[in-house]
Amino acid sequence: MAALDNKKLLACCANGAGSSLMMEKAIDKVLKKYGVKPAELRHCPVSEGKSAARNYDVLFCARTFEKNFDDAKKAGTVVIPLRNVMSAAEIEKALQDAGLL
Repeated sequence: MAALDNKKLLACCANGAGSSLMMEKAIDKVLKKYGVKPAELRHCPVSEGKSAARNYDVLFCARTFEKNFDDAKKAGTVVIPLRNVMSAAEIEKALQDAGLL
């Protein structure tokens, strides 16, 4: 069983419409490559993500938003900040570096 199987994953961007949707698709591409089956994978704006993050195992966001999720980190959520939120290669490497792939 992969470390991310049955985990809840969240992708956050400024408005929750464009880049977080593209980030979600890139994350999904990586998960499918490794045969990972998460319990949930969704996207939302940072404003919603700040309060919802504690309910997720892993949260992805642009580096500029990382500090918004310090409380979630303290609660045990793995926060993965990205330079290019649409890069499947960067997402894959970040998950490997975090020991999740």
